[in-house]
Amino acid sequence: MLWADKIRVVKPYVPGEQSKNQNIIKLNANENPYPPSPEVKKAISEFDFDTLKKYPDANSMELKSALAENYNIKTENVFVGNGSDDVLALAFMSFFNSNKPILFPDITYSFYPVWCSLFNIPYENPALDDNFRIVLKDYEKENGGIIIPNPNAPTGIGENLSFIEELLQKNQDVIVIIDEAYVDFGCESAIPLIEKYNNLVVVQTFSKSRSLAGLRVGAAFASKELISILEAVKNSYNSYTLDSLALVGATASVKDKKYFEETIKKIINTRENAVCEFKKLGFKTYESKTNFLLVSHEKIHAKDIFLKLKEKDIFVRYFNSKRIDNCLRITIGTDEEMDKLFSALKEILA
Repeated sequence: MLWADKIRVVKPYVPGEQSKNQNIIKLNANENPYPPSPEVKKAISEFDFDTLKKYPDANSMELKSALAENYNIKTENVFVGNGSDDVLALAFMSFFNSNKPILFPDITYSFYPVWCSLFNIPYENPALDDNFRIVLKDYEKENGGIIIPNPNAPTGIGENLSFIEELLQKNQDVIVIIDEAYVDFGCESAIPLIEKYNNLVVVQTFSKSRSLAGLRVGAAFASKELISILEAVKNSYNSYTLDSLALVGATASVKDKKYFEETIKKIINTRENAVCEFKKLGFKTYESKTNFLLVSHEKIHAKDIFLKLKEKDIFVRYFNSKRIDNCLRITIGTDEEMDKLFSALKEILA
């Protein structure tokens, strides 16, 4: 293999385990347990399939307009892509081009170091404190950019807007990306701050709170200047990132605010009830502003619980990583799914 030394080798991101078994309780990928808005089904069912022979709108203007109206901003402040992972990858390519390391927490979304490796971006990982919170002073040193999820994953812990503002004020000479994949479950979005800070990029996804993980839609919100850079990079890579069905479905989802709010409320209520149930069983639960909980048990190791739950066709997420190797990340399912989870845990603990 004379060509072997010319191949790029990276350690890829590992998603939550999938299964063809339709009877499993899948609580390992932070998917929404409820279906998308009925308006999404209606919009796709009424779609003119003859138009699939033509390219979709490369500018995605209908979806951008719906998002702009939803957040009371201009369409020039909105960028959309093929899931937030696509948007984030484009943002890494666009904004992290310094020789200085970018900064993100040591416990966070495990795709960040993958992109750094893929795009040859140096990085450093300031450690979360003993309570898994971000230490702001660790981000006051010289750097080539910052990305943090708010709320963080897999910890579930969120910070308020005053924290985000202080982070921005201390880093006005670099791009700061706030990854808001889970923001709708309990945190306040930083989108209103894009008018005040022209170095801020806020990224969101339709996969979690909008139940559209299968359509692959993500968005970024930033100043007109930063959005134009993202558009230029996207159009140098793939002008048609969103297909016609995804555009139609995502737009319908944004416009149905009532269904969106009702679904979020149900998940939050189930999450808070789950916290109480976990504590009854002797689990430690970390504060969560997401649709999942990070939990640990002092008597039984997380990996053992993970494997025993899998035997019962209940999938949760176990990370064999420093500091969280005795923790499980458990997605909030329906009330019925959570009841089955707790019944299984009682048997395991017994």
